Amino acid sequence: MDRAQLVLVALPILLFCRDIFNLFTPRPPKPTQYHYHQIVDPDEPDPDPQPEQQQILQEPLKFPVQQKSDGIGETGIGSTINIDFCTSCSYRGNAITMKNMLATSYPGITVILANHPASFSKRLLSKLVPVVQVGIIGTILGGEQIFQRLGMVPPPSWYESLKANRFGSIASSWLLGNFLQSYLHSTGAFEVFCNGELVFSKLKEERFPSEIELRDLVGKKLANLRKTPKAEIK
Repeated sequence: MDRAQLVLVALPILLFCRDIFNLFTPRPPKPTQYHYHQIVDPDEPDPDPQPEQQQILQEPLKFPVQQKSDGIGETGIGSTINIDFCTSCSYRGNAITMKNMLATSYPGITVILANHPASFSKRLLSKLVPVVQVGIIGTILGGEQIFQRLGMVPPPSWYESLKANRFGSIASSWLLGNFLQSYLHSTGAFEVFCNGELVFSKLKEERFPSEIELRDLVGKKLANLRKTPKAEIK
């Protein structure tokens, strides 16, 4: 085997080993955010208050958040929105856009983004795919010794066909395994919950919500939650 064939065979194996390492490597912890507060002595006079006033005048104008007369814009405090989406479907950009829109429309609201997990059977199969990949690649590279120990002499005909094109067989098994893993992890979900209650489901509607539609749905749900305690008090 010349150098070119050795590189072509070693490259898929190296990439496959990297995928296995990333699969079982735990996620790094989130960095701790430190808040620094400046301690000001109340007895010490302000040396020059004019620069602070000039800085305030130079700041850009901040447009107020649009609030309806019924006070819907104030009901975001204490409420939580959960957006469960499919990370393997590249829905993260849509989820971040919706999060920013809801945080702007309802100040004080908490928006949590999370991956919508696949079913248990799909997750189990996705764990078995790397094992099958390793078995196929190991059989292609050391099949002669394996079949001799099993007493299968000569080796099966399908092994001879794989052995005749080792690079193509290894690359095909690696690419096919990655495709199967991506398919098993994908759910196509974009589920929005408001305080634990389902507001919008892409799995049911088979479409994405628009920003205006999702804002109105969340606003109605928050308004209902606000009116419920008043009705109980009466």
